Amino acid sequence: MTTIPKTAEIIAMAGKGGTGKTTMSALLIRYLLKRHLTPVLAVDADANANLNELLGIPVEVTMGDIRDRMKTETPQGMTKSDFMEMEFNKALIESEGFDLLVMGQPQGPGCYCMANSILAGLMERLSSSYRYMLVDNEAGMEHLSRFNLRKIGLLFVVSDASARGVTAARRIADLTKSLGVEVGKKVLIVNRAPDVIPEALNGHIQQSIAESDLIFGGYVHASPEIFAYETSQRSLLTLSDDVRAVQEAEAIFNKTL
Repeated sequence: MTTIPKTAEIIAMAGKGGTGKTTMSALLIRYLLKRHLTPVLAVDADANANLNELLGIPVEVTMGDIRDRMKTETPQGMTKSDFMEMEFNKALIESEGFDLLVMGQPQGPGCYCMANSILAGLMERLSSSYRYMLVDNEAGMEHLSRFNLRKIGLLFVVSDASARGVTAARRIADLTKSLGVEVGKKVLIVNRAPDVIPEALNGHIQQSIAESDLIFGGYVHASPEIFAYETSQRSLLTLSDDVRAVQEAEAIFNKTL
């Protein structure tokens, strides 16, 4: 019988917009489910939240909604902390082998320090119920600080197949230092790669790896199957094992998890 650790191992996914990091997040969830490495808590912390769409799950309430409502809708006699916890449980979407929490839109004007502090406490308590916590971040990764996630086991940084994209991925990985986040392993994934990899790109990747604390996980080639699933809004969890990009992503997860 598999023993679930007392605190979930935290995996973070990051990358600039358009690189396919949310697709990689969905493929990672698929990987963990397939290998029964559950339960998993998936947190969509990207302001452009669409992880739920790639998982085939509708979302009605986000933590952004609840955070905004806390200021004006907390009932008399109830603490803001109790209100947040009550609504938090409503926002947690339960599925087979994993749960999903969507953060929603970025903070508006005003101070959200109390709400963020309450949320961080709720996340910390919740993590003990899961084997893995996967956080799908926006490029800035500010949510790691808001969640008080100071120790991450594994950070995947997703780039497109360009020298500029790899440079941006390296900068994103370096952000963890300024945020004061301890990361066990930082892994670069180059997504939507062409069939023939340019030597110049290979060289730039090797140089970036040599000059940073990134590890090169590998290439995931452009996939017509994934494109078809995403455009038809089908869950990536149902992708065939025979899909090349799925096999490449799983090979990366196998050697880094």
